[in-house]
Amino acid sequence: MKIFQQIVFALGIFSALQIVRADETNSVLDSWFAAQKNIRTWSADFVQTRALKTLTQPLVAKGHISFAAPNDFRWELGQPAQTIALRHDDEMFVIYPRLKRAERYPLGAGTPAEWRDTMSLLQAGFPHDRKEFDSQFQILSLTQTNGVWQLALQPKSKFALRMMPELRIGLATNDFSLASTELVFVDGSKMRNDFTNATLNPPLDEKLFEWSPPDDFKVTNPFKQ
Repeated sequence: MKIFQQIVFALGIFSALQIVRADETNSVLDSWFAAQKNIRTWSADFVQTRALKTLTQPLVAKGHISFAAPNDFRWELGQPAQTIALRHDDEMFVIYPRLKRAERYPLGAGTPAEWRDTMSLLQAGFPHDRKEFDSQFQILSLTQTNGVWQLALQPKSKFALRMMPELRIGLATNDFSLASTELVFVDGSKMRNDFTNATLNPPLDEKLFEWSPPDDFKVTNPFKQ
């Protein structure tokens, strides 16, 4: 649990709330998955709000995300970036530039299935298809408020569930674009990302998702610890 929280941590008032019926839920989900087929790349700014049990005030930081289908992503938190979460193919790095330190997470066939399931939560906002989505999540609720669909999910993986009992995804009602994500951890802490200035299919250099540790960086592999 500590490893996963370290990864994701490194990275309102509702009105006119409308609870959606089961048949409408399927219609919304079908439209969401259909919209995913148009996504080759995606980038956006975001504001991250972390609510921790040990703090009276939440921690707020700005960042930028770049995504390339099917699995590559780059999260930069802070301006300039203090933490970078980078996935390319079957490998992910969490990089701390100021500390000259990085953590490497292999995600290939040799990685335990429970860890692959847990890491997949980081990309829940970009599902591949309905079959994969249904194998990973149980739908707790779907509501509509202020032009946003609020989708509450529960991981089906028992290993992931012990770390994160709920994941919330916000989708714009007009085009089903990703508006927000919120991770709810077992200790009650939360991490929410609200996205702005999103761009669909911008040209992204493939090198944006590649990283080789400089000689002066210390790289660890938490999976082997």
